[in-house]
Amino acid sequence: MNELRSGVADVVRTLNEIGFDIGTYHISVWGALRIVIVLVLVLVFARLGSRLAKRLFRRIDSLDGAQQLLGEKLVSIAVWAIAILVGIDVLGISLTALTVFSGAFGLAIGFGLQKTFGNLIAGIILLMDRSIKPGDVIAVNDGKGNSFGEVKKIGIRAVSVTTRDNREYLIPNENLMTQQVENWSYSSREVAINIPIGVSYGSDLELVQKLLLEAIASTPRVLPFPSPGVLLSGFGPSSIDMTMVVWIDDPEGGVGNVRSDVLWRVWRLFGEHGVQIPFPQQDVNLKDSEGLRALAEAMAKRDNKDG
Repeated sequence: MNELRSGVADVVRTLNEIGFDIGTYHISVWGALRIVIVLVLVLVFARLGSRLAKRLFRRIDSLDGAQQLLGEKLVSIAVWAIAILVGIDVLGISLTALTVFSGAFGLAIGFGLQKTFGNLIAGIILLMDRSIKPGDVIAVNDGKGNSFGEVKKIGIRAVSVTTRDNREYLIPNENLMTQQVENWSYSSREVAINIPIGVSYGSDLELVQKLLLEAIASTPRVLPFPSPGVLLSGFGPSSIDMTMVVWIDDPEGGVGNVRSDVLWRVWRLFGEHGVQIPFPQQDVNLKDSEGLRALAEAMAKRDNKDG
């Protein structure tokens, strides 16, 4: 054992002699190797601590997904901070010597890393106030309009939102903090869907209402409570306008497919019971005038001549 210690000491001494001096500082191979070893140990310790915290919080069933994720992030930040401070102490770096470096680092954060740290703090705030959490359905602006997606993950920099067509948006946390966000499942997962439809003026409205409610009731994802309804919206130029109001509690499953299922059933029931869905049409009335009579006479003479 003593021989091993002596051999290690000789190797360290030899590596420490290989180097050069800058002022009062001696830079050697052993010093560089020691820094690398400490950095590797700090990274390993921090990663293992973060993974352990993640597994620990995932096993706590009394916390929901947002609380578990918040706990993971806070513990991970604390583990990284402790690992860095321990590494600095092991390397024997004086904290007073870091004053200039910390000032330069703070200046770099102010200019280059401002958005990164802003997104980090915004992500923690989002998890703390639970305004947006994994599993929520929010509106995403894709440049053409609003499409709805499910929040899959709240990361350090951005929130991952997956839409029904499997497109994944990475929205910076800071944007969700400073802009208006439409959250379909913030306080309740029950969402109302309005489905407009028009019928001809000669239709039996009581029969139409019965058929619409029957179509709604046979749609699997529509909730029986809150009760669906049929509203008379207005009298249009070509049809009597009505609106079906249905409720679902799984907005992450999509809205357009529910609307399509209801309309397919309405189409079949209307066909079975002879209810007509009108198409736009207009009546043209011509006022009597001398010019119109002259045109009619000319057309009559041409027809007689052709006949």
